[in-house]
Amino acid sequence: MTGDAGTRLGRCHCGAVRFEATLVDDLASVRRCTCSYCRMRGAVVAMAKTGGVVVTEGEDVLTSYRFHTGTAQHFFCSRCGIYTHHQRRSDPNLFAVNVACLEGVNPFAFSEVPVMDSIRHPTDTGEPQRRAGTLRFDPADRPVIRDGV
Repeated sequence: MTGDAGTRLGRCHCGAVRFEATLVDDLASVRRCTCSYCRMRGAVVAMAKTGGVVVTEGEDVLTSYRFHTGTAQHFFCSRCGIYTHHQRRSDPNLFAVNVACLEGVNPFAFSEVPVMDSIRHPTDTGEPQRRAGTLRFDPADRPVIRDGV
């Protein structure tokens, strides 16, 4: 499941892309974002520093997408389409890792996830990044959510 402290194994849905992610604060840095791309993608992410995401298999099937300023680079598997991670626009020294791709991590296990305001992006406004709100998950009957179901 995990290697060194804060290092987690991850993969895309089909398993073609596999990686190790050394997270800055393990899962304490989870968040979502309100930018146009992240709103549609809907992933919960955790932070890793430059060099903190190492693709161990499938680099040849990993592809990327850039938009707007082209600073952020979003990576995903070209076979199954799953977003694995991206280089952040607000701090290109940080990578955001899709926690749903991390072994043993369930994105629905976080009862609250901070949502960062990237519609008013700090690079555009010159202001510090602000929190837009909080995403809350309160399952009705506390169902067990398993991978692949």
